[in-house]
Amino acid sequence: MASWFRRSRPRAEAPTLTPRDTAAAALRVDLGELAPAPDVFLGHCAALHLTFIEQLTAAMANATRVADKDALARAVGTVLDRYRVLAVELERLHLDKTDVMQPHMAGVEEFKRRTEGGEWYEQVASAHVTIGFLTDFWIRLSGGVPGELGQRVAEALAEGDVQSPLHRILERAIAANPRLSSRLALWSRRLVGDTMLQARSALTLHADSSRDEAQIEPVFTELIAEHTRRMDRLGLTA
Repeated sequence: MASWFRRSRPRAEAPTLTPRDTAAAALRVDLGELAPAPDVFLGHCAALHLTFIEQLTAAMANATRVADKDALARAVGTVLDRYRVLAVELERLHLDKTDVMQPHMAGVEEFKRRTEGGEWYEQVASAHVTIGFLTDFWIRLSGGVPGELGQRVAEALAEGDVQSPLHRILERAIAANPRLSSRLALWSRRLVGDTMLQARSALTLHADSSRDEAQIEPVFTELIAEHTRRMDRLGLTA
């Protein structure tokens, strides 16, 4: 079966979904064999959360309505709480944050640059799509981390609510200006390719790529299905 990632960086369309009942089976897929070592897992996840904080803070600074600034501030607070948990886990393992995060910074900064958006509504949509997708991914990936570390990280990443404040901002904006709908739908579709590649970069792949793809594909099918549900709730076509 063709890999999601064998083509060049997809920019215009998300991959075609398999039926929802098939995609739901991805919840049972074990990424244990593809999960990185705990230090790499934590370092990459923490580095991403720093860029999420920057992404949301920039959107908050550019917001013109107090209600939008407040919503984005609450989203920043939730992501910051998650980052603090990751930092505690690094300390628990006696790992230096700089040592384990720095190798990932160039990649996550490039990812942020490619997905940050050209204007404010695109910035908010970018945060909604990328943070939602990658949080879902890291929760699944944490199941392959040995010991209780993965469970603690999964619980921390599931704590709080980043998506609802962003959803409400976009929902209000689309209701006030329906012409935004098609533009944000297109922009959100363009984000999916880079976001999937960022997720895939966290996996430890083997020489037997066919075996890896057999594990990866159903997981990404479910992640895209959840992304589609988020877009559906906004009335956008994923």
